[in-house]
Amino acid sequence: MGLIEVDAVSKAFWIPNERRDTVREHFLGLLRPRRFDRLQALDAVSFTLRQGETLGVMGRNGSGKSTLLKIVCGVYAPDAGKVIVRGAVTPILELGVGWNPELDAVDNILLIGSVMGLSLGELRRDMEEILAFAELERFANLKLKHYSTGMSARLGYAVAFKAVRDVLVLDEIFAVGDAGFRKRCEERYWQLHAQGHTVIVVSHDPRTIAGFCDRALLLDGGRIVMEDTGVAVADRYVSLLTSGS
Repeated sequence: MGLIEVDAVSKAFWIPNERRDTVREHFLGLLRPRRFDRLQALDAVSFTLRQGETLGVMGRNGSGKSTLLKIVCGVYAPDAGKVIVRGAVTPILELGVGWNPELDAVDNILLIGSVMGLSLGELRRDMEEILAFAELERFANLKLKHYSTGMSARLGYAVAFKAVRDVLVLDEIFAVGDAGFRKRCEERYWQLHAQGHTVIVVSHDPRTIAGFCDRALLLDGGRIVMEDTGVAVADRYVSLLTSGS
């Protein structure tokens, strides 16, 4: 029995096949029905994730990686199949979603951290550590509307790493910030791994999947085309990109 079980999960989206950008196009569109194309994002995907394991997910753009993560995290419901999660999930997906741009970093940490399950006492106790991890001590009282995208992302990672529960879901975690910040993220990952946390890592970087993942999946066209060690899947992904097929 796994901590996460994904059984024959499928998900499709309906995409409009024509653009309507102008007022005239929208007005004329009222006179004729809009046509949609069906995009099969996931097609009968199955896997089991065990306690304490780190699972990598690789695939070219449009292969279904983000859709799979959002279904595991409960953001999307599958069209078919089922997902069983026997633990609390901390997703680090679209960081910055939920920030209030009119509040400063301190107030946003209290806001988002409490949503992620941390108490206000824990957040106040760890405030300096969170700001230091994100390298934002000097900007603690600056409204987030003045933050760059990178600053907001670092703040999001810093809060989420403090809020980790049973399962941590990371989307391109080691692609944010400078070398120093990435090193701190890597060190925090290994701490969580040593503590027995279960992790799902999505990345386009073969070195990340090969170096951090016990096992990995390769998605293509919404299907799992390979399941093996992180090293083997990373090598296959590079071959897939090189061949262009």
